[in-house]
Amino acid sequence: MSDTTSALLAILKLQPVVPVLVIDDLSTAVPLARALVAGGLKAIEITLRTPVALAAIRAVADEVEGAVAGAGTILNARQFDQAVKAGAQFIVSPGTTLELLDAARSSPVPLLPGAATASEVMALREEGYTVLKFFPAEQAGGAAYLKSLSSPLAGTFFCPTGGVTMGNARDYLALPNVICVGGSWVAPKAMVEANDWAGITRLAEDACKLAV
Repeated sequence: MSDTTSALLAILKLQPVVPVLVIDDLSTAVPLARALVAGGLKAIEITLRTPVALAAIRAVADEVEGAVAGAGTILNARQFDQAVKAGAQFIVSPGTTLELLDAARSSPVPLLPGAATASEVMALREEGYTVLKFFPAEQAGGAAYLKSLSSPLAGTFFCPTGGVTMGNARDYLALPNVICVGGSWVAPKAMVEANDWAGITRLAEDACKLAV
């Protein structure tokens, strides 16, 4: 097992749910991360979907004790490098390209590459990846699909993201090839806008109870 794979596994095993965040207002990044960490969700994926995403990663990495800041929706090598410079400790991509794999090869920061089909999983295994993001999870076949991969692609492990909710998370977490799930339900937009950090901490605590 490579050092980066070991590092990635250590991060993903911190909790059953990795929050997937879209930060619109930079001022909410630190209190939101603190609320999630207080509830037990230390590894946090901040997606590069807004102009303030990189600044949010930097703020969480610098100011939130106990947080493991990650960057999501990384689509190319430039974004990979920007996220690492901002302080990201893990990188998440919805899919995989040769450019991304090249960037990851030269970085100590682990990549969680995305895959949605058996062929994509096999291609990534050939590149040395055994820990993958399954995306979009529900739309690509859900827990039943992932279960069907567990035997023919034994030794491959997943973090399903996309359509995963409090209601179906246990279906994924019960599978032998699932380490954790990614979800946005632990930080609803309305609660963030209302600065309801106590409510988000409670959602994080409920998410931690999903561990099986």
